[in-house]
Amino acid sequence: MTLSSVYERKLIRQGFKLIAGVDEVGRGPLAGPLVAAAVVLPHKFSLPGLNDSKQLTPLARERLCSRIKKIAVAVGLGSVDHKMIDRINVGQANFLAMKLAVEDLGLVPEYLLIDGGRHRIALKIAQVGISGGDRKCASIAAASIVAKVARDALMAEYHRKYPRYGFAQNMGYGTAAHLAALAKYGPCAIHRRSFAPLA
Repeated sequence: MTLSSVYERKLIRQGFKLIAGVDEVGRGPLAGPLVAAAVVLPHKFSLPGLNDSKQLTPLARERLCSRIKKIAVAVGLGSVDHKMIDRINVGQANFLAMKLAVEDLGLVPEYLLIDGGRHRIALKIAQVGISGGDRKCASIAAASIVAKVARDALMAEYHRKYPRYGFAQNMGYGTAAHLAALAKYGPCAIHRRSFAPLA
């Protein structure tokens, strides 16, 4: 499946030129950062296989991420670490990571397409939240892929530092093996202390 850019085309017809898709990954894990990406795609592009990152294999994500970075007008990343998530809560961390991703683009987009029906980013840029946007909108899907690949790479690095928790496999999510390791060893430095069962 390849997503269409129907949302982007509608905005282009209204006169908008720089349209950024925004998505995040890592709301649910017990450990590690929350990472967001913003992607401005050109008006005409070819990304065969583009889809919500959750529907793709790791290899397909890697390949598409590389292609997205080559053809995109701009790509931005934003990350909020476990300490900040504990301090401000995951919902606020979500919006902060998205804001940081947009600010990292190196340009100011004219419109933001954001994954999540009620999501808004504290920037003076026209924007709309799209429920299930990573399955419907090309630039949001591209952002979901960039964010997922970036976060997975970070968790692989953490796995080398804290191998007993299996972060390279579970990406910080509360799998049975991860919960068993927590019960045996307790939390490590990157666990989110505000999340059950750590709270």
